[in-house]
Amino acid sequence: MTRVRLPASAKINLDLRVGARRPDGYHEIRTVFQTLALHDTVIVERAVGPFALDGDPASMPLDRTNLVWRAAEALWRAAGRAGAPRGARVRVIKRVPALAGLGGGSSDAAAALVGLSRVWRMPDRLQDLRLVAEGLGADVPFFLVGGTALGLGRGEQLYPLVDRTPQIVLLAVPPFGISTADAYRWLAQDRRRPGRPIDTGPEPRNDLEASVFARHPAIRRLHAALVRAGATSARMSGSGSAVFGLFPTELAARRAAAGLAAGGMSVWLTRTRPRTPAEKRRLA
Repeated sequence: MTRVRLPASAKINLDLRVGARRPDGYHEIRTVFQTLALHDTVIVERAVGPFALDGDPASMPLDRTNLVWRAAEALWRAAGRAGAPRGARVRVIKRVPALAGLGGGSSDAAAALVGLSRVWRMPDRLQDLRLVAEGLGADVPFFLVGGTALGLGRGEQLYPLVDRTPQIVLLAVPPFGISTADAYRWLAQDRRRPGRPIDTGPEPRNDLEASVFARHPAIRRLHAALVRAGATSARMSGSGSAVFGLFPTELAARRAAAGLAAGGMSVWLTRTRPRTPAEKRRLA
C-alpha cells in the first residue's frame, strides 16, 4: 500500500473520575470515552528519504515535538528497524481544536500508527499497536478502539462498551486552552484544602471541572449556557477547555450554537460516533 487516508476522531469524556496520584506521576482515573464524528484527516504515503510531517504550522508543530512524529519513531523502533524512520510522509489536516480536552493530538498519533503500519508493511495487530500507543500517551490507545469504552489506570486500560445510540453534540470552545498538567495540579491543590467535599455520587461528572471552573469562570459560564439552551447533559471534556452539551434534537442544538456564536464563541455541531468496521475488526 502506498497511500492511506484516515479520519482521526475527536473524543469527549462522558464521565471522568480522578483518583489518587500514582508513583509514576499520573493519577488513577475511571472514564468513559466516546468518539465523535468531528475529526482531523491523516494522510500517510510512501516517500523516498527521511520521515516527514506536513500540515499547517499555525495549528501544530511539524517537528519531533509532535505526537505523530513520536508515533513514527516509536513504531519504527518497535519493528526492530535501526536509525531514524524513513520511507513515509504524513500530512495532518486539522479540524479538532487543540488544548481543548478533545484528544486531537492523540487521535492523530493513533491514526498515524495505523497508516504507517500499512505503508511500512508491518503487522497492524491491535495488541502490537496498543503497546506502542501506551508509550505515547494515556489517550492514544483508546483511538485504536473507538466508539464507547471504559478507561482505567491512566486511561490506557480499555474495556470496549456497547455503542450508544448516536446523540447530537454541541461543542463550545473558549479562545484559550487548558494544559492537562495544570488541570490536575489545580485539582490536587483544591483537594488538599480542609473541609473540601468530594463528590462520590453515581451521576456522570468530570472531577476536574470544579477546579478548572474556579480558575476560568468563562468555562463555567459556557457550561451554564449549554444547560440553559436545552442540553440534556453538559460537561467539560477531559481537562478542558471545551465544554460539550448533548441535545435531544438537531434543531435545539443549532439554536444553541447560533446563540453562542453570536456571543463570539467557537462552536462545533457534531454527534457521537459508533465504532467503525475497521475498529471492530481490530477488536475481533
